[in-house]
Amino acid sequence: MTHDLPPLLWLEAFEVAARTLSFTAAGRELNITQSAVSQRIRLLEDRLGQALFVRHPRSLSLTLAGQAWLPSIQTAFLRMRDSTAEVFGLSRDAPVTLRSTPLAQQAWLAPRLVAFHKAHPEVALHLASGFWSNDFGSEGADMEIRYGRGDWDEQECIALGEGEEQMVALAAPELAARLQRPEDLAGETLLHSVGFAVGWRAWLQAAGVAELERQTRRISCDTQVMALELARQGMGIALAHRNLFMRWQREVRHGLVPVFDLCVTTPERFWLVRPLRRQLREPAQKLWDWLVSHRQD
Repeated sequence: MTHDLPPLLWLEAFEVAARTLSFTAAGRELNITQSAVSQRIRLLEDRLGQALFVRHPRSLSLTLAGQAWLPSIQTAFLRMRDSTAEVFGLSRDAPVTLRSTPLAQQAWLAPRLVAFHKAHPEVALHLASGFWSNDFGSEGADMEIRYGRGDWDEQECIALGEGEEQMVALAAPELAARLQRPEDLAGETLLHSVGFAVGWRAWLQAAGVAELERQTRRISCDTQVMALELARQGMGIALAHRNLFMRWQREVRHGLVPVFDLCVTTPERFWLVRPLRRQLREPAQKLWDWLVSHRQD
């Protein structure tokens, strides 16, 4: 392997292909053909002397070398973008980008953005949705609302709301009326929102009816918004974050009521997050300061 760096186009092809795990998707993003992406990857692998991808019949996966190298390449591209914007002012007039889960957007963020826009109409905003943990990261967003324990590296994390977060069971009034005790969940449909540390299994254990899990029907949703909408339409019972739900009920007549008196504490919560190593632009700083000052409203 020579000591000079591979061409930037090859590195770009690797970063996009590794992120999407698809030469076809990488070609669409880079506006080139799938074969051009494949050729650049082959040239890069020849230059490095190691394979970066395992080519399966209908999919791709990274080799150990590819997995180890990818974070450095992504960091390098991010730093180039940031420094270019900082030096040449390319992002001076760009909208402030805030990424969040759909539930946090509806239940917490929306009313605060309405008030912020009235106070600062000059600030252009772009709202992006994230569903899974790997949807979130500093790339492309000035700040984020993330769900977790608040222990992300190199991030300033501000907890939203006070006190511990709890999970509460919710259902449409007609369904809730026939559920008098946890044992009544036998035969009912439990709506699971994936990606949470505390879900139905923990709730049933806390209620002393862990054995009922095998006697319930299961529907899994990749967003809590969808689980709550199905619950509103009487399809089953969903779990929600009590603090967010109470705030949501005040602002939107959502048609859900708590089932039972049991709430289960979870170590996770929603956080307002921004990268520590990157200084916010003035309009982004205005939004950050506003959200921080109104986080307990």
